[in-house]
Amino acid sequence: MNKPLNVAARQFRLREYPLNAVNSDTWQMTSDEPTDPLAGQLLVRNRWLSVDPGMRGWITPKRSYMPPVRPGEVMRAFGVAEVVHSNAEGFKPGDVVTGFTGVQTLGLVNAQMVRKVDLRYASAQQYLSGLGMTGYTAYFGLLDVGKPQSGQTVVVSAAAGAVGSVVCQIAKIKGCRVVGIAGGKEKTHYLKETLGLDAVIDYKAGAVGDALQAAAPQGIDVYFDNVGGDILDAVLMQINHHARIVVCGGISQYIDSEQVRGPANYLQLIAQSATMQGFTMRDYMNRVPEAFMALAGWQAKGEVRFREHVLQGIESFPQAFDMLFSGANQGKLLIQLESENA
Repeated sequence: MNKPLNVAARQFRLREYPLNAVNSDTWQMTSDEPTDPLAGQLLVRNRWLSVDPGMRGWITPKRSYMPPVRPGEVMRAFGVAEVVHSNAEGFKPGDVVTGFTGVQTLGLVNAQMVRKVDLRYASAQQYLSGLGMTGYTAYFGLLDVGKPQSGQTVVVSAAAGAVGSVVCQIAKIKGCRVVGIAGGKEKTHYLKETLGLDAVIDYKAGAVGDALQAAAPQGIDVYFDNVGGDILDAVLMQINHHARIVVCGGISQYIDSEQVRGPANYLQLIAQSATMQGFTMRDYMNRVPEAFMALAGWQAKGEVRFREHVLQGIESFPQAFDMLFSGANQGKLLIQLESENA
């Protein structure tokens, strides 16, 4: 095995499924040395890891868009990694790949779960943020599902987050009036002053329904939902005829998977002939180059910017996971592994 020097193999494994909130019993850090890759496998050295709200669903033993991580397995995560040893056609040592590389410094991955990337076109971390799955989710969710038209009002929850902030910027490019919902002065200031949104609502500062009436006096045509819960209910009461609600996430409901609460005001979908559609990127993987080129073009022209919140070292994974649900991160949450410069 052509293992690089000075790289300790460390992993975070799922110890047990959490009943409600994730705690110290959920994860187990191990130092298992990887074996030689079998046919179709790669030994990779992770450079960057992405920490995403969807991880909470991956450790819930319920039917979903992909099987849950099982206790004892390395935690699933998107990453950018360097191929150390290949036993798969089309990959060689030194190739840089992105995909499901797992919360590990060094380990085996199925070659079918990653794709090669070229660092001449984007940095490693950008392939996990605005020019990666985060940006693609915003692009296809808003444009394919939301179908915004110039002059319409688009409301985005978790608007200062990784996906939400890109959604806001694309909506502005498309000529929409954009209203962002976020929590706290720092995040709302960023949305208003840096991203130039038309209106911003701090959900921690008062009733969201009242604030929406002031921010969207002509009603809501497109709602990009990242949180669910009370905010979704408030939006439903102000949607326009033929409004489109894009269900990307429901972070307010992730902690207690046994008591998920659906929208109380869903009858407004009938009254307004509106649509509510969920989606995941698995429906759009064949169109990734389209999204990459569009996002890269907007970035080059200064029309979109990608905000990243970087932690250091694999040991920071539990802290990073908790940050997602406390709202402590500012932008796309990434971990730069300490082996990056080893």
